[in-house]
Amino acid sequence: MPPTQASEEQESDHKRLGRELDLFVFSDLVGSGLPLWTPRGTLLRDALDDFVWQLRQHYGYQKVEIPHITKKDLYEKSGHWDKFKDELFKITTREGHQFALKPMNCPHHTQIYTRKLWSYKELPQRYANSTMCYRDEQTGELNGISRTRAFTQDDAHVFCREDQVKEEFLKIWDIVETFYKTFGFHLKIRLSFRDPKQPEKFLGDQERWERAENILGDIAKERGIETIPGIGEAAFYGPKLDFMAKDNLGREWQVATIQLDMNMPESFDLVCINEKGERERIVMIHAAIMGSIERFLSVLIEHYAGAFPVWLAPIQVIVLPIGEKHRDFAKEVKDMLKQNDIRAEIDASDESLGKRVRNAKTQKIPYLFVIGNKEIETQSISIEHRDTGSLGVQTLKKSIEIIKKAVADKI
Repeated sequence: MPPTQASEEQESDHKRLGRELDLFVFSDLVGSGLPLWTPRGTLLRDALDDFVWQLRQHYGYQKVEIPHITKKDLYEKSGHWDKFKDELFKITTREGHQFALKPMNCPHHTQIYTRKLWSYKELPQRYANSTMCYRDEQTGELNGISRTRAFTQDDAHVFCREDQVKEEFLKIWDIVETFYKTFGFHLKIRLSFRDPKQPEKFLGDQERWERAENILGDIAKERGIETIPGIGEAAFYGPKLDFMAKDNLGREWQVATIQLDMNMPESFDLVCINEKGERERIVMIHAAIMGSIERFLSVLIEHYAGAFPVWLAPIQVIVLPIGEKHRDFAKEVKDMLKQNDIRAEIDASDESLGKRVRNAKTQKIPYLFVIGNKEIETQSISIEHRDTGSLGVQTLKKSIEIIKKAVADKI
């Protein structure tokens, strides 16, 4: 690795920035690979999750919720127990029943779908669920928040007929593109298929796999996108489109994924009643936009070197009264910002103004509002942006408009 890139990566390391920006912590008492999220880090997580939900809501998704444990039987039926039993956290009840902490959500969602017999007219059914999962990763594999034992999936599952797959895939693709363009990521698409030389690694028969892989190939062609082959990279139950993103340091990451599953509907007998009044086997689409919020945040922290855009920054404005006599007006300004849904704090410490400005920039806060005698007399604000410098003196109304426009434009 060239020395400049190595130093850039060290400077942008998410573990160091996570501590410095007060986003997350680890505790020896809680355990390795189990991050604890501070108020600032939680704001960041929620902002990302809310953005994904806004995009999904536009396409008719509904939120669902599921428990964090399940009987062993569910994963035996789905095939996950045999495939991942060494990675599961297992629980034995007082009565001797075996449960597991969920490592994924799809089997639970199938049971929400099976609560009733659906007509074809009621399909697709689209369920979205941001929820924590747990995997017994080995200690040597853990790495900050990029590889953890507890992680949050922004998961969604679409239950639909086979002739609806293309349309549903393209809708999810639109969500993925909108989301990642917001952060300036350039995406490549990998067609992740099974390895025909290792059929034992994948669930289901060859005919279903070939049909599913042909559908994905046709969707990519229709989109007019050049794809990267990924033989052997499929999920064990079906082929997938993997989205590869390049960050500001030129590194490539596998981020979002859309998976076509014809095998789990077979295992759980997922059907609808078709036009002829017959039970028709449906298919299942798995979609994660961020994949794991923790892992995506590790990429995003390093992509921005901690300097998040205004809409995402945990603190969007720091209000800096020059002296003690300026603090009352500074509090009024902060209250007005909060009334306008702008995340603001005051630094009225006894440090010099220069030191407080440096601290704010170290914390990578996007906007600094400085208040002195002139600002109180004119009921105005001296605004400074962490990157572009002074924006001059503005009225409070204009100052709020500047921040709200940056948030609305997601910059």
